[in-house]
Amino acid sequence: MRPLAALTAALAAALAAVAPAAAQDLAVREIGSFHIGGRTVTLQGLPVQEITFTAGAPPFRYDPNGQFQVEQMYVQYVKLAAPRARYPLLMWHGGGLTGVTWETTPDGRPGWQMAFLRAGHDVYVSDAVERGRSGWARYPEIFPTPPIFRPLAEGWNLFRVGPADGWDPDPAKRRAYPSTQFPVAAWDQFGKQSVPRWVTTDAAIQAAYNDLVQRVCPCVIMVHSQGGNFGFNAALAAPDKVRALIAIEPSGAPDPARAEAARVREIPHLVVWGDFIEGHALWPRLVANVARWQKAIADAGGRADTLDLPKEGMAGNSHMLMMDRNSDAIAARIQDWIVARGLMR
Repeated sequence: MRPLAALTAALAAALAAVAPAAAQDLAVREIGSFHIGGRTVTLQGLPVQEITFTAGAPPFRYDPNGQFQVEQMYVQYVKLAAPRARYPLLMWHGGGLTGVTWETTPDGRPGWQMAFLRAGHDVYVSDAVERGRSGWARYPEIFPTPPIFRPLAEGWNLFRVGPADGWDPDPAKRRAYPSTQFPVAAWDQFGKQSVPRWVTTDAAIQAAYNDLVQRVCPCVIMVHSQGGNFGFNAALAAPDKVRALIAIEPSGAPDPARAEAARVREIPHLVVWGDFIEGHALWPRLVANVARWQKAIADAGGRADTLDLPKEGMAGNSHMLMMDRNSDAIAARIQDWIVARGLMR
């Protein structure tokens, strides 16, 4: 038999080996969800149909007339037992996507929902109106236009994974940027996240986000792509509720000629940009629009910082920063900014 002292030492060494993993475990107080916003719509005069819900079931008389709940938004939250952040973090996704953006990456790594939970934030992830678990409504009776769908090829260059002529239906023949940080082998898996979207629902989306801010905040808001405009405008609508706004490659921003930037001068803003923007057909114009809004905030006495990843020595990032292979390093940079703004306990 081994001496007691040797066994004790061996046990201590074993515990030390697993301690770092155990230290990463999250103490969660509550996981839940709710729907917010929306309205009731009454439909009349639609034809009654006889349908079969399930194979082998008897026909059912389906009447599509009546009252319906529409334009609501789904929100999931994870609250920590002892959050270190002063305010919850609200994560708003981009166009044609859902809250899955912030969850597990297409190649199976933990996403930013987990990264910021580990950093000490309560996290709220939503599916915008007409996306995912928020549900959508009939058209043209309620939504005036049909949905649009994103082909696999569209995002290849739009999301700056590779040049436009680098797309091929055969994954083996696709040509990405040589230094891309996006996990290219998972592109088709990423495509499974795409959902129908509408181009006529912005007012309803904004209304639901504004309702969420009133219910949950004070808070920090993190937005991506199409979500940028909604986040900027939510801050304008409730500057007393938003403690900071982090915009990940926002595709739009308020027009300084029409929006009063002074309303948000007390709200620190951070805009984060990836790589391959210069020379792109679209992105330089989008960056310029956002920069104008940032300048208006600064001119009004506010703070509007920019984290330009290539200039910071982090090359190769796509539009989907939270899914790139170096996503944890980017999240750490953002968390440093959050700490510097005094938003942690």
